[in-house]
Amino acid sequence: MSEKFDVIVIGAGPAGYVAAIRAAQNGLKAACIDEWKNYDGSLSYGGTCLNAGCIPSKAMLESSELVHRAHDEFAKHGIKVDGIEVDIATMQKRKAGIVKQLTGGIEALFKANKVIALQGHGKLLGPGKVEFTPHDGAQQTLESEHVVLAAGSVPVELGIAPFDGDRIVDSWGALEFTEVPARLGVIGAGVIGLELGSVWKRLGAEVVVIEAMPDFLFMADKQIAKEAQRHFKKQGLDIRLGARLTAAQAGDDGVTVRYEDGKGEQELVVDKLIVAVGRKPYSENLIGADIDLELDDRGFVVVDEECRTAVEGVWAVGDLVRGPMLAHKASEEGVMVADLIAGKVAEMNYNTIPSIIYTAPEIAWVGKTEEEVKESGRSYKVGTFSFAANGRAKALEQAAGLVKIIAAEDDDEILGVHICGPMAGELLAEAVLAMEFSASAEDIQRTIHGHPTLSEALHEAALAVDKQAIHAINR
Repeated sequence: MSEKFDVIVIGAGPAGYVAAIRAAQNGLKAACIDEWKNYDGSLSYGGTCLNAGCIPSKAMLESSELVHRAHDEFAKHGIKVDGIEVDIATMQKRKAGIVKQLTGGIEALFKANKVIALQGHGKLLGPGKVEFTPHDGAQQTLESEHVVLAAGSVPVELGIAPFDGDRIVDSWGALEFTEVPARLGVIGAGVIGLELGSVWKRLGAEVVVIEAMPDFLFMADKQIAKEAQRHFKKQGLDIRLGARLTAAQAGDDGVTVRYEDGKGEQELVVDKLIVAVGRKPYSENLIGADIDLELDDRGFVVVDEECRTAVEGVWAVGDLVRGPMLAHKASEEGVMVADLIAGKVAEMNYNTIPSIIYTAPEIAWVGKTEEEVKESGRSYKVGTFSFAANGRAKALEQAAGLVKIIAAEDDDEILGVHICGPMAGELLAEAVLAMEFSASAEDIQRTIHGHPTLSEALHEAALAVDKQAIHAINR
């Protein structure tokens, strides 16, 4: 392939395929290289998010939540269900069908936008040069004015608990179980660990989550984290904090897990062990040895606020660079870079990136936690409202959790919004938009919210900031 491109993107995950499509929409000649292979050897676009992360996990979360509701909630609605049977094979087939539709959709979008899709490995050789190795062909050197590195990330593997694809698995393997493990261990009580633990707990597994940090969801607002932890405990999730894994040994009868906590050495035996202790940038054979591309001490590609690297014409986005490892953050960086390459004005607001954990109740937040605002020294005020006082939440039989809004004392600007409750991720969108426009708590107070809706909880929390909540006692 001797043709020259305006933009070559390496990686077709949420950052890469979006960058390639936007570049093509901007009138640039774009190619996107991706090497993803599924367990069955099939090739697919979409990276971890569509194939092994965001999408399949949400499919399984929804299926398992329906099982939970049938067992524990339907009777409260006057719906009697006897003999509930879980068919894991059908559940997995549904999940796989959703993934196939969405990944196939990316291929269709590439064709519609005239993006040249190349399946194989891409490697940056230098400014304007990319080595492309097809899965079934010889290496080729491609030329491009700009190269966007979007290779994503991979799960962190622990030397004391190496993945074996059977007993000890990563997050992808945890989505492929063909039966419900009687005893399941999860290392890591972060976003991935909680979501996967929730899936299999709802389906009948006895789940123990081991977390090295002493505080639950240390990155979230403490009040919201405490609220979420209380509900997870009621659901039967056994979350052990301040517990450091020391060994995991797989055998014929399961996995023997050893860890240390405040009481000393502990041991438990599980049928399956999910290791979900985070992810790291995937840069294997991505960059030529003689390229002066700076990496930080954790392996992230160093970029400026516009995702430029120190190498002329080379950009890096998504999980390869600083910031939260979130698909939506990656996509927006892809859009920004493609627009900047096309000579347009573009920027990212890293202060309004939403975070969502798709458990039940959901946990979602944007902006600063109360602890962060307090540490900054800025005077602030807080308003909270419980879903227990929200009519729609009560009707849904999903009245757990609360909404919390933090606003500045001086000018009333919203500094952070934190939600634990039903559809928290959807409700948060209003808060993200408000903060994008530097809105005040009063702006949300004066916004008419439909009744009865879950969004009224956000409205009431905004009113509570100034002790004016209507459906709660103001303190």
